Amino acid sequence: MADTKHGTGGLKFDEKKRTWPNELNIFFALILIIVVFEVLGQTLPYMNDQSFLFDSRGRFDSIFNEARLRIIILQVSIIGIISLGVTQVIISGGIDLSSGPLVGAAAMIVMSFAQTELVNGNPNPKAVFGTWAFDLPILIPVFVGLAFGAFIGAINGSLIAYTRIPPFIATLGMFLICRGIAQAWTRGKPVSFPTEGYAALGTGMMPVYWFIGLAIVFHFILKYTLYGKRTYAIGSNEDAARMSGINVQRHKVLVYMIASMLAAFAAIILSSKNLTAQSGMGIFYELYAIAMAVIGGVSLTGGRGSIIGTVLGAMVFGVIQSGFTYIKLDAFYQLMAMGAIIIGAVVLDKVRQERAMLRS
Repeated sequence: MADTKHGTGGLKFDEKKRTWPNELNIFFALILIIVVFEVLGQTLPYMNDQSFLFDSRGRFDSIFNEARLRIIILQVSIIGIISLGVTQVIISGGIDLSSGPLVGAAAMIVMSFAQTELVNGNPNPKAVFGTWAFDLPILIPVFVGLAFGAFIGAINGSLIAYTRIPPFIATLGMFLICRGIAQAWTRGKPVSFPTEGYAALGTGMMPVYWFIGLAIVFHFILKYTLYGKRTYAIGSNEDAARMSGINVQRHKVLVYMIASMLAAFAAIILSSKNLTAQSGMGIFYELYAIAMAVIGGVSLTGGRGSIIGTVLGAMVFGVIQSGFTYIKLDAFYQLMAMGAIIIGAVVLDKVRQERAMLRS
């Protein structure tokens, strides 16, 4: 028999069923992926003994390749902000496919309210509105963007909660609506030349700071607040959550609103960083955000996952992307590989669920 110990209420604890946090598995996977790319850099003949993340040529003040590290973190930070909202949606038992096009639509709308009047002493050639919309306080475009995100999220959540449309269908429809809004806003023309205050939101490493700050906030919200407990409860068993007194419909609307507001905020940071907004922004972002969450251990069936896991999943995703570029893998092969990774992450989630059922 398994060695057991008595616990509270006479229950017995089987030490063989003890498992370490899933986040540790993701961290070890991250280390393993880094090692694989390091080995490839040393063994592939055309790589000339290059190092992936370490400074082997004395170009930096530390042992790390600081330039590549910054690129990796910057690459995942904006999509990482989206993944924080997607994580909450998936934990609640839903899915959100509209976040990518929402980025494009929100960026176009927000930048229209963040333009400066004069460019090199001349009238703004990309002006969308009249003089009343020039040089507005930074809070106005930010508020417009977040309000637009909340509006889209409220529609998604209401359709799913009150009409019981499958989340896949509801958000897929919103996917097309948001992409249409992005293209129709200025007939496909880019919107550029923001104010200095708006541009400062995404300058330098600011996207990384926003991502880390929001990750910390939502980690504590999910782990220690009633909102988080209800989100996990609904994802684990919606009927049981309803019978325990949780207003499931209202909470779902709230979850989708928060997710869409995070996507809109990512659009604000992206357009600020690029100093322009284009209708094509956000392509594949929804899939990449979902992949980050699933790689980070968020269960697609709901009720399980964490913000820490998603952050680690984002880092895994960024290292893989950067590693493919490092070994000079062609772009079309990179897309194929990323698709395979997404499928593999879903398969891994399925295996984790089956093992958890066996242990229980």
